[in-house]
Amino acid sequence: MITERNIALCIILSIVTCGIYGLYWEICIVNDLNTAADTPNDTSGVMVIVLTIVTCGIYGYYWAYQAGNKVQAAQQKRGLPSDSNSGILYLILMIFGLGIITWCLVQNELNKMATNNA
Repeated sequence: MITERNIALCIILSIVTCGIYGLYWEICIVNDLNTAADTPNDTSGVMVIVLTIVTCGIYGYYWAYQAGNKVQAAQQKRGLPSDSNSGILYLILMIFGLGIITWCLVQNELNKMATNNA
């Protein structure tokens, strides 16, 4: 089940908690995206965080690109319009240090899918 989240509240909580809530939010995004793309055995949210830390951030770039592919697959599965360039957009945002915007964009797509399923 995909959980719909208030993006503005997630951003505020991430700022107020000095990024701790952001880590939780990223874990939730990864797990929800795996559910939406029907790939439950892919890398879990906790492992994405661990691998990103261990690789000094490099895995985060890889995940951002793959997130675009998963969003596209999940949208196609639901018959929603999809953008094949979202992976590149997410990667570019991560390269420029705007990972939170990537999270917002992915969460926005997940929210649309959660609403569509209801």
